[in-house]
Amino acid sequence: MVSPHPYIPATEADRARMLERIGVDDLDALFADLPPAFRDPAIDLLPALTEPELIALLADRAGQNAAPSRPSFLGAGAYRRSVPSIVSHLLSRSEFSTAYTPYQPEISQGTLQSGFEFQSVVCELTGMDVANVGLYDVASATAEACLMAARTTKRQAVALLEPIHPGTAGVVNTYARGAGLRVDALATANGLSDDHACLVVQQPDFLGTIVDLEPLANAAHDVGALLVVVADPFALGMLKAPGDAGADIVTGEGRDLAGAPAFGGPSLGLFAAGLPYLRQMPGRIVGRTRELHPSNDGEPRTGYVLTLQAREQFIRRERATSNVSTAQALIALGFTIAVQALGPRGLRESAELCYQRAHDAARRIAALAGYVLCERGPWFQEFLVRGPISAPELSAALSERGITAGLDVSDRPEPEARDALLFCVTEATPNTHVDALIAALAAIGDEV
Repeated sequence: MVSPHPYIPATEADRARMLERIGVDDLDALFADLPPAFRDPAIDLLPALTEPELIALLADRAGQNAAPSRPSFLGAGAYRRSVPSIVSHLLSRSEFSTAYTPYQPEISQGTLQSGFEFQSVVCELTGMDVANVGLYDVASATAEACLMAARTTKRQAVALLEPIHPGTAGVVNTYARGAGLRVDALATANGLSDDHACLVVQQPDFLGTIVDLEPLANAAHDVGALLVVVADPFALGMLKAPGDAGADIVTGEGRDLAGAPAFGGPSLGLFAAGLPYLRQMPGRIVGRTRELHPSNDGEPRTGYVLTLQAREQFIRRERATSNVSTAQALIALGFTIAVQALGPRGLRESAELCYQRAHDAARRIAALAGYVLCERGPWFQEFLVRGPISAPELSAALSERGITAGLDVSDRPEPEARDALLFCVTEATPNTHVDALIAALAAIGDEV
C-alpha cells in the first residue's frame, strides 16, 4: 500500500500494526489525553505569494519592529551588549553557516577546535577546571547542574536561593519533577539541610544585586551540598570568578555576547565544573591531543576529539548523564570570538563602563521628585525604582511616551520590589535614550 503522504512513510497497514502493538483501537484513542481543540487546529495562512510579494511582505513586517530604535530599559536575563563587529563578520562566513555538533567528530577538526576554544574561554571566565561545548540556554544548563549535583551527592532535594530568575526556576522545577527531586526556594542559606544536593545562586541575582558567594559556598559545603552559581559572564569581567569563591558548578547565558537579543532565541547555556565532577557533566566535551606520528616537518600534529562520550545518551542511553545531544555551536563560536577579541582588559573595561553608566542613570532618576531607588546592596546593571504612581501605571505612562520601561516586579515577595520597576542600563544603552527616560519620568512626576 502506498503511503498517503510523501513525508509520512507509514502506510495505513503500518499504522494499524503499530496501534495493535501498543494496544489502542485508533488514532483518536492514542491522542485521547490531548483536548480535541488542539489536535488539528485550523491555521489561518495567507494564500501563496510570489517571491517579490513575499519579500515585500517580510520587509513590511520587519519595518514594524521598533525595538532597535525605541528606548528600552528591559533586562532580566536578556541584555543588549556592545558586541565587537568582528563577531558578525566572522559568523557570516559560509564555513560556519552549518555549524553543528559533529557525529563523525574526528573529521570535523575545525568545529572541534572552536569548541575547545569555547571551553577554554568559559573556564577562564568562571574560574572552573572543565567546561562543555554548551547547552541550550541558561535555564536548561542550571537544571542539568541540579541533576548532576543530585547524582553526585545521592540526595533528592535542591535549593534555589531567591531572588532567582523565575524562568530558570520554572525549568529547574520541570526537570526535577521528572527526576523525582524536591525543589525548595530559600530566602537565606540558613534553610539548607543535609537533604539538599546543591544550593543554586544567581550572580548578580534576579533583582540586580551582587551576591557575596563565599559565605554561601561555606554554608553549602557545611551540609555536604554543592554550590551552583548562575553567573552573568559579562559581569564576570569585573566580579570575582565563582570558582575562586568556592563554586562547584557554574552555569550562565552566553547569547548576549554573540549578538543582539532575538525573540525566542537562539540561546547558549554555559556549563563549567570542578575536575572531580568531570564524568558526571552533561553534554559534549572536546579534548586536545597530539598525534604520535609527526607531520612532514617532523613536528607532532595536534588533534581534537570528543572525549568521555560514554556519558552521552546516543552511546549509553540507559546510563547517560543527560539527553543533550547537540550544542549551540554557532552562538558558542560568536561568544568565543567576542571574549577573545575583547580580552581580559577589554572585558573588564566594558563591564566597568556598564556599571558606571547604570549607576549614573540611577542617580539621575533618584534625584527626581517622587522617585526612590530601592537598593538591596551593591548592584551591577539593574536597579529597582519606585515612582509616584504604581508600577503598572508608570510602565504604561512611559509606553505612551514611546519608552519601554523596566520589568514590573511588584509581584515579587522581596520588600524592595513592592510596586517597583526593574530598570536595566548597559554599556550599549545610548545616552539619548537615558536622557529621554529622565525627561519622561520628570514629566510623569509633574503630572501626578
